[in-house]
Amino acid sequence: MKKHLPLAAMLVIAFASFCFAQPEPQASPSPKPKPAMTKAQMLKKLSASETKLWEAWKNKDAKPFQAWLASDSVMVGESGVAGKAATVKEITSMPCEVKSYSLSDWKLTTINSGAALLTYKGTAEGTCAGTAIPTVWASSVWVNRGGKWLAFAHQETPVKP
Repeated sequence: MKKHLPLAAMLVIAFASFCFAQPEPQASPSPKPKPAMTKAQMLKKLSASETKLWEAWKNKDAKPFQAWLASDSVMVGESGVAGKAATVKEITSMPCEVKSYSLSDWKLTTINSGAALLTYKGTAEGTCAGTAIPTVWASSVWVNRGGKWLAFAHQETPVKP
């Protein structure tokens, strides 16, 4: 047993020196986070996207709605509450003839870094089912999912004449 004691001591010393000689762990390089948009940049981006959806509504083009509505989106209107599939389908079949529209009074409320509320006034010249399209106050909630801004909820309230 005494013969093995010096050998064991040398192994312990060698092992200890090996452990202490290890370099400090380094943080692995990670990609730099994308800088957050300013409120002005976010307003510009989301109002442009909202305008493109109004243009698609005017032209009865469902493709932008298919691309920009979140899969769990909710649209609230005079005919009730609709999810993405119903909204996309309705765009091409609604009895609306829109000659022109204008959007104004944009306001953006940041909910957090991945969600924002966009409010504005929408005026359209045209008819839906033979009735003049009313001017509305509109609100849309946009969410950032996987780096892409998607429309999550939309609601319109007619402006009192």
